[in-house]
Amino acid sequence: MDPQDLRRFRANLQDETDSASLYRAMAEAETSPAIAEVYQRLAAAEEGHARFWQQRIHKATGSKTAHQPAPSWRARIMIWLTRRIGVGIVLPSVMSQESSNRNIYDQQGETQGTGMSAQERSHARLLAHLASRAQPEWDGARYAQLEGRHSAGGGNILRAAVLGANDGLVSTFSLVMGAAGAAFSSSALLATALAGTLAGACSMAMGEWISVQSARELYQRQIAAEAEELDTAPAEEREELALIYQAKGFSAEEAHRIAARVMGDRNSALDTLAREELGINPDDLGGSAWGAALSSFAVFVLGALIPTLALLCFEGPAAIVACALASALGLFLIGAAITLFTGGSALRSGLRQLVIGAAAAAVTYGAGHLVGAALA
Repeated sequence: MDPQDLRRFRANLQDETDSASLYRAMAEAETSPAIAEVYQRLAAAEEGHARFWQQRIHKATGSKTAHQPAPSWRARIMIWLTRRIGVGIVLPSVMSQESSNRNIYDQQGETQGTGMSAQERSHARLLAHLASRAQPEWDGARYAQLEGRHSAGGGNILRAAVLGANDGLVSTFSLVMGAAGAAFSSSALLATALAGTLAGACSMAMGEWISVQSARELYQRQIAAEAEELDTAPAEEREELALIYQAKGFSAEEAHRIAARVMGDRNSALDTLAREELGINPDDLGGSAWGAALSSFAVFVLGALIPTLALLCFEGPAAIVACALASALGLFLIGAAITLFTGGSALRSGLRQLVIGAAAAAVTYGAGHLVGAALA
């Protein structure tokens, strides 16, 4: 048996085990019984795939049983978030992961004739459908998170939180190191860190508020224009709606019949046209501008606290060393956390983030040293 093939079998087994465990957790946390049943079916399918790879490992190694791995650290974190916050926090990442893995078995000869490749593609389509459909019992914020239009989340509020904390950590750490290079006192370093934290958090919050508010105003103008078109040219709007339904797979006769029924009620017609033609959820309009601003402020401050707290606990050269060590650890952990969404190596991503952050700090330290020497 080729060792490379055996490693591939084990990697496939780990992926299927992770997916099955996460889908079970999503089914338990889902409030809609119908959707929970969908997650249960997905989990059962992934468990079947896991058994397939267990059998392949058993055949390749000659062992009586193939060890069932425990969920990976990445899957355990996602399960923890699902159980404590809800399905919506992880669904965008799960959907993205399934989409990237939809063709994973196409070139693996062992799965030919098993239907596993078709099942993986079906899972990706099903999750995309779950993430894009609007359920009556879902509120606007959750719909926005799933549909990927919430600016504060960028399609994924968990990813936005990690990246926002990274901004706070890198900018504050670099600012402190620049001040350290200029030979500032311990109290000046702390003041610099606090001022940088507040300035950066306010800047992030203002940027998010403007971004989301601008998007909301744009959506409102688009819906108003659509309402005007609906009043002045209803026949054209009905034809556009029929074409949309035809593109979804309905026959021309079915599409025209559905479009005519929808157009019978103006409010329903406007709501449908906004969703289907413009891609806008009129109940939410991209989320709350103030919510986006506050969340951006909070995650930036959380990241900035890592280097700042070290300065509160130490003085002199020890404060700079403690700040650098705390920031290095924070950078590595943030880099590892990013792999929750990318599926890459946590060690590689963590080290890459550490190197990039250290380089930024080194540049500002050198600049601060030059400026300090010039002023002296």
